[in-house]
Amino acid sequence: MEQQISSNGLTKVQVLIMAIASGVCVANVYYNQPILKDIALSFRVSEGEAGIISVLTQVGYGLGIFFLIPLGDKINKKKLILSLLTCLFCLLILMTFSQNIIEVWILSVAIGIATVSAQIILPLAASIDRVTTGQTVGNIFTGILIGVLGARVFSGYITEWLSWRYVYGFSAIMILIVIVLLKIYLPNAKNEFNGYYLELLSSTLHQLKRFSLLREASLISGLLFGVFCSFWTTLTFHLSGAPFNFESDTIGMYGFVAIAGALMAPVFGKLADRGNSQRSLTIAVSLVIASLVIAKVASTSAIAIAIAVLLVDVGVQAIQVTNVARIYTLDAQSNSRINTVYMTIYFIGGSVGTSVGLLCWNLGGWNLVTWQMLVFTLIAFFIIVRPKIATTITNK
Repeated sequence: MEQQISSNGLTKVQVLIMAIASGVCVANVYYNQPILKDIALSFRVSEGEAGIISVLTQVGYGLGIFFLIPLGDKINKKKLILSLLTCLFCLLILMTFSQNIIEVWILSVAIGIATVSAQIILPLAASIDRVTTGQTVGNIFTGILIGVLGARVFSGYITEWLSWRYVYGFSAIMILIVIVLLKIYLPNAKNEFNGYYLELLSSTLHQLKRFSLLREASLISGLLFGVFCSFWTTLTFHLSGAPFNFESDTIGMYGFVAIAGALMAPVFGKLADRGNSQRSLTIAVSLVIASLVIAKVASTSAIAIAIAVLLVDVGVQAIQVTNVARIYTLDAQSNSRINTVYMTIYFIGGSVGTSVGLLCWNLGGWNLVTWQMLVFTLIAFFIIVRPKIATTITNK
């Protein structure tokens, strides 16, 4: 029995299942990161060759974002989501029994492409629930964040106790359960785009020119996701060196702190629903600035770093939830294409942040990295408060 859209939008059960499905799905992009060494040992290849797995998965995810998410405006979103998840299930089974590193490379790209279902669920929810869009998106995004942050912990422990292959086997089982739940509870929604696929891609690029709010939100989120990626990429190096000298399992515990921060996402979604998106963004970016100052000033304190992790995660995720809620108010019939533009710039920002963060680490360690993150954050802060400054000057 398939669920239909109620007059009040989505039910709490539907939102919960969509959040769980999104988290379970997107986690597959990040499972490989803590277990690359184990995969290398399994196939007797170098760590560099195994490291390509993570890159290829991200490449696949990027390809899926640009070429598949727009289809959500053209074909039935529910059928598209279920089709991608079915493909993902099959790919995970193949990965579980892969025989060589080349197979793993190919499957990694394909898995990355198939995991974009989460980015189709979000615009589907936003197009249905137009009254409490921010709260709904916040709840689903919390599921995504828990999936992203919990994936590394999950795969690390499963590999330690069993084998890296079990990570993908258990993931396949979870995906199968999600498919059944979504088949029953995920509602259908009408699509309005009737053109050809190439016209759809062209229209996707047009959304960037069409909406100034989309350009602003994408740039802010891209900068802050760059900070997030730079922070987490270099934090491992910082905590594994003096004076901490933490082992990987201890460093992984900081991920639990980040998950606690992710639970705050719906709060900022509610602020966006009340028309307080400007206030939400200002508070969020201020939290990030505070976290980076703490990380810089008290760089040798494990407790201070934990506080910084919590604040940076709350701030970055709050900005993401608020901006997603904002862009989904632009044109409900183009949500998937709008989301494609937004997420493409978002991940470009993350890639730039990772690259610049690693460069700064090599040149000046944690001190230079924190300066780099502060610069990115202050640029975003200026973009956010610029309308207030302009209004103040005009009134004078």
